[in-house]
Amino acid sequence: MTEQTAMIVGAGKGLSAALARRLVKEGFRVALVARDVEKLAPLVKETGARAIAADAQNPQAMEAVFAEVDAAFGTPDLVVFNAAMRYRGPIEVLDPADVMDSYAVGAFAGFLTAQAAARRMLQRGSGSIFFTGATASVKSMPHSVPFAMAKFALRALAQGLARELSPRGIHVAHFIIDGGISSSWATAGEPGPQDKWLDPDAIADAYLALHRQHRSAWTWEMELRPWVEKF
Repeated sequence: MTEQTAMIVGAGKGLSAALARRLVKEGFRVALVARDVEKLAPLVKETGARAIAADAQNPQAMEAVFAEVDAAFGTPDLVVFNAAMRYRGPIEVLDPADVMDSYAVGAFAGFLTAQAAARRMLQRGSGSIFFTGATASVKSMPHSVPFAMAKFALRALAQGLARELSPRGIHVAHFIIDGGISSSWATAGEPGPQDKWLDPDAIADAYLALHRQHRSAWTWEMELRPWVEKF
């Protein structure tokens, strides 16, 4: 298989790290984009991925990121948008500036990422653009309105782009991560049934499987939840 390139925007230590490890194992060249790349130093050392510092809600910054990846690896084959800001609180005390920042990080940055990726992938006629959603993508909860606003918008972006870009050779997919991820929430020796949390490595396997789907049977949305999760 020809060596491919993947970008993960909003990279961190949980799902993004698991995905980076899985992709590198499969021979991908990986670029990790985050505001703070110092936190990614151990992952970069482990995987050999390229870390790029950028604010994903800034159009000029994202163009610079894609230009750097273009120069180093060529047009990405897979772009994963994984950025989010969990700003919480009751409606009467939410700060409008923080709400706007949450929306910009979780939704507008997804648009900028998708636009830059699509412009390049359309020239080649292939590629995958994936968005990481959450339970909040389809169910808004009390005190979590800013997060849900962004996640609802991100799902709308993915749905519209899937319809727009699929006939042009670009696979767009949205993942609803419906439950806590073990690397983020579970603690050693925690009581409860086995596999009560989503395994980030299992999620990474699902992302890779969708990227490799034949275009005659593309998936635009996938829900992932542990077997004990109610829905």
